[in-house]
Amino acid sequence: MTSHVRDVCIDYPDWVDEVVDWHRTYPADDDRMRLAIALSRENVDRDTGGPFGAAIFQRNGRLLAVGMNSVVRLNNCTLHGEMVAFMMAQRAVGSYTLKAPGLPEHELVTSCEPCAMCLGATLWSGVKRVVYGALREDASRLSFEEGPVFPESYAYLEDRGIEIVRGVLRAEATTVLERYRAKRGPIYNG
Repeated sequence: MTSHVRDVCIDYPDWVDEVVDWHRTYPADDDRMRLAIALSRENVDRDTGGPFGAAIFQRNGRLLAVGMNSVVRLNNCTLHGEMVAFMMAQRAVGSYTLKAPGLPEHELVTSCEPCAMCLGATLWSGVKRVVYGALREDASRLSFEEGPVFPESYAYLEDRGIEIVRGVLRAEATTVLERYRAKRGPIYNG
């Protein structure tokens, strides 16, 4: 049987507007990270995906888009929280890059250190800053395979002007990973 898929639809779970205050400004890294962690927690608690949440902010703290792991929900291995956030942010600004002329600087805040795919997409997304909570080793304890990410990977991004901030609210972010483990959520890339 041959299938000709013409559309791929990426959408948020129904609960997003209950959790996200789209009009609020998130002035500090801790505020922004708490949103990413809340997205990851809701995704686990509502059984809509894996324990990863992300958001794209303007440097002034204005929220542009959010993302949550949607791999299982939408049957697509590329739909990590960061990737969904990039897609939604670029759709919101009408550009394939968040550093298009006339746009303010943007940053990615994610509940867990990006995997190889998401880290690669970070370079092309146009963000100028990445902030993450839980570390790679925290996700690896759940048997998530994070792929080939090396210190040189981060050096490559930093050499191109992308600031990396590590371990913000790590304990809170790791709690969501452990919650997912306790629920026996699927490990879809191991």
